[in-house]
Amino acid sequence: MGKKRTQQPSASTDDLLKTLGDFTSKENWDSFFTVRGSDDSFEWYAEWPQLRDSLFPLLQQQQQQPSPSSSSLQILVPGCGNSRLSEHLYDAGFEDVTNVDFSKVVISDMLRRNVRDRPNMRWRVMDMTQMQFTDDTFDVVLDKGGLDALMEPELGPKLGNQYLSEVKRVLKSRGKFICLTLAESHVLGLLFPKFRFGWKLSLYAIPQKPSSNPELQTFMLVAEKENSNELHQIMSSFSRSSLDCHQHQASGLCEALENENRIRGEYLSGSDILYSLEDLQLGAKGDLTKLSPGRRVQLTLGEQGGSRFCYNAVLLDAKQPCGPFSFHCGVFIVPKTRAHEWLFSSEEGQWQVVESSKAARLIMKDLSPLVKPLAPADNDKEDQIPFMTASDGIKQRNIVYQGSSSLTGPIVIEDVVYENADGDVARSLPFRRLIFRRTEGLVQSEALLTRDGSFDKSVSKSEPKKASSSSKSKRRGTQRKNNESSSKMKVYHGFLASSYHTGIISGLSLISSYLESVASAGNRVKAVVIGLGAGLLPMFLHECMQFMQIEVVELDPTMLNLARDYFGFTQDKHLKVHIADGIEFVRDYRNLSAAGEMPVHENKDALSSEMLLSSNGRCNSSDEETGRSTTIDILIVDVDSSDSSSGMTCPAADFVEESFLRTVKDTLSEQGLFVINLVSRSSAIKDTVVSRMKEVFSHLFCLQLEGEVNLVIFGLCSESYIKEDCIPEATLRLEKLLKPNHPEISQSINDAVKKLRCLK
Repeated sequence: MGKKRTQQPSASTDDLLKTLGDFTSKENWDSFFTVRGSDDSFEWYAEWPQLRDSLFPLLQQQQQQPSPSSSSLQILVPGCGNSRLSEHLYDAGFEDVTNVDFSKVVISDMLRRNVRDRPNMRWRVMDMTQMQFTDDTFDVVLDKGGLDALMEPELGPKLGNQYLSEVKRVLKSRGKFICLTLAESHVLGLLFPKFRFGWKLSLYAIPQKPSSNPELQTFMLVAEKENSNELHQIMSSFSRSSLDCHQHQASGLCEALENENRIRGEYLSGSDILYSLEDLQLGAKGDLTKLSPGRRVQLTLGEQGGSRFCYNAVLLDAKQPCGPFSFHCGVFIVPKTRAHEWLFSSEEGQWQVVESSKAARLIMKDLSPLVKPLAPADNDKEDQIPFMTASDGIKQRNIVYQGSSSLTGPIVIEDVVYENADGDVARSLPFRRLIFRRTEGLVQSEALLTRDGSFDKSVSKSEPKKASSSSKSKRRGTQRKNNESSSKMKVYHGFLASSYHTGIISGLSLISSYLESVASAGNRVKAVVIGLGAGLLPMFLHECMQFMQIEVVELDPTMLNLARDYFGFTQDKHLKVHIADGIEFVRDYRNLSAAGEMPVHENKDALSSEMLLSSNGRCNSSDEETGRSTTIDILIVDVDSSDSSSGMTCPAADFVEESFLRTVKDTLSEQGLFVINLVSRSSAIKDTVVSRMKEVFSHLFCLQLEGEVNLVIFGLCSESYIKEDCIPEATLRLEKLLKPNHPEISQSINDAVKKLRCLK
């Protein structure tokens, strides 16, 4: 700052300035003032003739305001140095001036220089960032270059932030902070937000000395302290073209002013933007000490320059009626890798977190004691604010694969053992899980591991463990890189670890009569599953419903290799995988069905001999053997979305567009069934998808899984549909068609059938 001044110093002055180095060092300033002496004043910026006409009207106006504590205008000049500014003010009639500087040398010199001629002027050795004055002491704080000296770019904003907080504290209501500054962008970047709420700001250009060369111009920012917390646009007395200074200084100032007024305009319009903690404490969004049902505020915790860390957070006061509350105030920690997810990034999702937290006030995404000032006033200071997060109760984790795919990104396969036992499978048995890092909070597939890939019913009668839904599992627990026992175990395909897979199977009861007729005639039901994952659903269908011809469509060839190598997935003539885009596959299927052909989308790098595809691009002779058409009987969409911020984790948005839904209907047989696994916490998104499907399909059913986010939706092509009183009969038919290895699976599917709900 000091190196950018409006006057041309002598060579000796320049040499002195170079010795300062750090403008925030008391020792450097003591040395500077010792060498310079008491009679040789140095003015950093504009001198009195240029300042007088701008300052006088402000001070005279302030003097006319009534002050109950003093009859004269109380003026503070922080960082006074050896400038003659205070002396000129005194001689002009403003005698109640207090000067402070942390240099004992300069304060002693200035006191000696003025003690006789200006006896009422006060001089104090004091750090301007930690002033020892009581609150509301001064009518005017007049800063000439002090803030700029504290704001050397390489030192950061910490000292400047502390100083401005002190200025705000010591000013009386209706008082003025008059700051003479070069208005550099890093200085305005602190000044403007610091005086945003409860202050009226004006910006003036101080006239320059006549000169043939443009120099850095001095500006005067005036901040008036108001009694209210209103927000105002910043007023300026100049335009860019009227400034007589360097182009870089003029453009930087005008850009900063325009940006700040734009931000203030967004505040005034009610836009959803980030507040600072100081803004909120000033009342920008009401009284923080009181709960305000339905209040939602986005803010930044950690003041600029005042904290090593800075966090974006959201404060939410629970809507009414939401009580009774377990906590008056709580904090919900959002892992950085999941901050973009709809549940945590959208307003609707955040309110769902508030409701489940049972907290009257919830602050989301903070990891420090900075949340304490956000607690309501009647929250006991001794009470601990609970920090909440999600847990999946994993006791042990063994990572068996870590890799990456160009399409899916980083992939992890892990074996886990759960802590609790409250379900269908023995707690001693591990589960194998497939996870995509792009949706790290979501478990894509989950399978039960047994020693030989079969299930011993006697084991399930010990202490059972309910498997986590693949739509909800969160990854926690102790990691073990080598686990000999799990490495010897195999995936058991006769068990559905994911409850939504059970839900998908239960929906087959809606066309159980049709399935029964096809199977009894010795024909095959054609099923297409879009999304291989670990191959668990196709393998279950293949083993338990052996009258099906199953085609799986998977975009990423890496998934086929992982399903085969880690989840025991195998193919034969009745279970095949196509490496293709699911939407294109269905569209081409529809276009070619009239010709009796089925499209094959091959990826030459991924295909192996086990894929059993013929060389002429058509399917093997299963269709010809059955004598049936190439229309699809069952189409299941079970894919995730790579964009979790959309509010829909499954499927990708293209799979619920009306154009695709109509293509699906055209591809299905007259008795066909469309199944989609919808994962979204947004009721608006769910309503939109259901509404689109109602427009396309003759009848619509759904299954909301208890305690899960998944909504499994079933679209029927037939005009006739199963009546509610016929569901028990349909359940029996489905049970006969299924060939599970033990009755527990049949029972869970039957229980799910009873929860099917008709939407259309």
